[in-house]
Amino acid sequence: MNFDLTEDRQMLSDSLNRFLADKCPFEHRTKVAYEAPYHDPALWAGLSELGALYAFGTEEQGGFGGSGFDITVVFEAMGRALCPEPLLGAAMGARLLAAAGADADDLMSGAVTYALAVGELDAPYDLDGIACAATKAGEGYTLTGRKSAVYGGQAADRLLVAARLDGKLALFEVTAAEASVTGYGMIDGGGAAEVVLDATPGKLLLADARAALEDAQAAGIVALCAEAVGLMDVLHKMTVEYLGQRKQFGRTIGSFQALQHRAVDMLTEIEQARSITIKAAAELGGPDAGRYASMAKNLIGRAGRLVAEEAIQMHGGIAMTWEYPGAHYAKRIVMIDAQLGDTDYHLSRVMAA
Repeated sequence: MNFDLTEDRQMLSDSLNRFLADKCPFEHRTKVAYEAPYHDPALWAGLSELGALYAFGTEEQGGFGGSGFDITVVFEAMGRALCPEPLLGAAMGARLLAAAGADADDLMSGAVTYALAVGELDAPYDLDGIACAATKAGEGYTLTGRKSAVYGGQAADRLLVAARLDGKLALFEVTAAEASVTGYGMIDGGGAAEVVLDATPGKLLLADARAALEDAQAAGIVALCAEAVGLMDVLHKMTVEYLGQRKQFGRTIGSFQALQHRAVDMLTEIEQARSITIKAAAELGGPDAGRYASMAKNLIGRAGRLVAEEAIQMHGGIAMTWEYPGAHYAKRIVMIDAQLGDTDYHLSRVMAA
């Protein structure tokens, strides 16, 4: 099989990598990722001007395609740069707006930021456990409930909220300013929010949204897996370079066969992660998308932890310092496992399929 990117996707990848290398170096990232609003509005505007968000939209929406491979191109570049911008909500939101037949121009242009509010304290991953309820109120609807760990919610203008309506999962659009949104920084950089809805007005987009929500979650998982592949690639390169520089007993530690074997094991795990991510991206939008997304997320969780821990051990103490980029890459790799379902959750989904 030919795994090379198409010409258009290669151009997008090259443009994004150049832009992020220039505008989001490590020093800039550490200044914005851990302080409110936990991202850089100027960087968001630059990504929007570059057209990165149009990769998430279908051609019918005016986007570049919105396929799994369009998503992976963007998020692998984001991972390589360790960029904290809240693109996950845009990637998932574009698919939901497409399913609802709603206009996505503001999303793709970056004029309006979206976040997907699905997970709850008692149902962080599973759609069946959602308790947030929608009630008919005059010509519209009101929503009551709490959404937890809404990624990018601290910077969102609009929230796409999953709530129960007449026994079914429905999708609503809520103006963030009309909800109680408490933003906070995540331990690995970037931001999230707790969202409390108390008879909050919402615009109904889909009365039966389960299939659309499952598709959006699969797309989000593919995005996170691609980000993890980009992160692991860079961290492995850092580790190999360090092994070639650090000296012990009068020779570089990279000359020791045991460490060479461990570096090769890291590379093997990364290539397996890349392969399953490609498969999950290819299946996105199809009948088996959820199953392959779960397979990818499970493998990424296991491979990512191994790569992160091996990199830290082979670097030694420097890998635990704030000033060294490798520490931040390792932290983000491990924390990706907690987003949109962890390793155990997705293993149970694959076993149940």
